[in-house]
Amino acid sequence: MTEAVKNTNFMFPGLINIYHGKVRDLYNINDKYLVMVATDRISAFDVVLPKGIPYKGQVLNQIANRFLDATADIVPNWKLASPDPMVTVGYFAEPFKVEMVIRGYLTGHAWREYRSGKREICGIPLPDGMKEHQKFDEPILTPTTKATEGHDEDISRDEIISQGLVSGEDYAKLEDYTLKLFRKGTEMAEEKGLILVDTKYEFGKKDGEIYLIDEIHTPDSSRYFYLDTYRERFDNGEEQRQLSKEFVRQWLIDKGFQGKEGQQMPEMPEEFVSEVSERYIELYEKITGESFVREATRDVKERIERNIREFLVSE
Repeated sequence: MTEAVKNTNFMFPGLINIYHGKVRDLYNINDKYLVMVATDRISAFDVVLPKGIPYKGQVLNQIANRFLDATADIVPNWKLASPDPMVTVGYFAEPFKVEMVIRGYLTGHAWREYRSGKREICGIPLPDGMKEHQKFDEPILTPTTKATEGHDEDISRDEIISQGLVSGEDYAKLEDYTLKLFRKGTEMAEEKGLILVDTKYEFGKKDGEIYLIDEIHTPDSSRYFYLDTYRERFDNGEEQRQLSKEFVRQWLIDKGFQGKEGQQMPEMPEEFVSEVSERYIELYEKITGESFVREATRDVKERIERNIREFLVSE
């Protein structure tokens, strides 16, 4: 039986604290290293779903590692090594309290806001008459607050600076890095027949320097369309073929759940869990152009802990 890693709770030498995020478990080692375990948890509408998705953590970690390596010439990033298929170890950096969301198309959350009548997102005006999945003339930045619990909230550039979340000087750098990273991700996606629709980046500071942290260009943080069918489907008003978590969100919406108070989380049947797992693997193979190697899932927690310990001892 394929096992999903829903949580970890390791004890390492020098461990200061453990942070269990929506998807990742983060281990702070002596305020020097950050050990990130990409679990098989899945979240939607800022709620962790009850069942894990086999191989999801491996997919996320390995895709993120590829893009961290491919963009290291644009901005320094936190990664040092990946000692396990589900683990990245890197520098500990103090994270900014905002997430840099960038959108190339009117899709997902932005479309839902637009459809409700809003014509401004994060201080950016949007024209009347736009259609779902329509490409913006230029990508737009729609940052959010970084909530430790509950929902992230849209926030404008001016609000971020005025509230002291990020200094004006640092925010200008975050904007520049975000645009350059998105441009690189777009180019890499197009090479594989995909469109990078939107994504988010997280940044932190170490020794006064800005670092790219967390994951990058994974299906949890990004949305991809298929390039070859985009125009025809858009012209015909059809749903786009996409590789992202949006189909999970849509499945929940269809069952009356959007993470709002009083709503009941629907039961996830095993066939749906398997479908989500295969979707994640499909994206890995599409974005990398390589076959996905399914690591053994038996005693996987023991393997993860052993590989992390061996790395920390070697440092």
